[in-house]
Amino acid sequence: MAGDSETHLKDRAENGHNTRQPFLIGVSGGTASGKSSVCEKIMELLGQNKIDRHQRQVVILSQDSFYRELTPEQKAKALKGQFNFDHPGTLMSEEYAHLLLIFMECKKNDLPLLPDVVLFEGILMFYSQEIRDLFQMKLFVDTDPDTRLSRRVLRDIGERGRELEQVLNQYITFVKPAFEEFCLPTKKYADVIIPRGADNLVAINLIVQHIQDILNVGVTKRQNGFQDVHESPRQRQPSESSRPH
Repeated sequence: MAGDSETHLKDRAENGHNTRQPFLIGVSGGTASGKSSVCEKIMELLGQNKIDRHQRQVVILSQDSFYRELTPEQKAKALKGQFNFDHPGTLMSEEYAHLLLIFMECKKNDLPLLPDVVLFEGILMFYSQEIRDLFQMKLFVDTDPDTRLSRRVLRDIGERGRELEQVLNQYITFVKPAFEEFCLPTKKYADVIIPRGADNLVAINLIVQHIQDILNVGVTKRQNGFQDVHESPRQRQPSESSRPH
């Protein structure tokens, strides 16, 4: 896994913090639905964004850190917007499944330090039954397709230097069909659906309050000398299928 979140966890581990089982929250939704914005808003309302990353009780992980390494041919296609990044086969599902199991089982030798709450976001977070059943809470950011498309167009042109025609071709050829086949059917597994993304402060504040309760319990238990601050995840009924479509 790559990125600042992994570095954050390892850095805190080296500083000798206690091991404890975190509360895992999956955040899914279509491309440009506002998943990252929702996670960032949660961090902001919790005040976690103002805390040194070594001391944060809540961290964000992204499915984007788990793409398989592309071959030279695939890289060439990706540069032209001709590679399907929204297909489950492009992700190293076994890698983030392993990471979540480390969190759940508190394997000290693998990752000595765990935060209190992990927000794990990605378009295919709930696609695999093995992975989605590890989350104690599942959120689905539900934003209308026109808004998502307009955001993606502006993002890809402004941040990635792509041409409008290329962006639209990629959306029609890969993004939209993949969303309808692999992502949208997983909405039924969500515990909380958040319409309008980060603009829905009512829904986000309810989630923030729940997370704050978890953090408060964790602080109290640590003050009383306990290391394992979370109960084991509740038993869930098996999902209908590992392929929801």
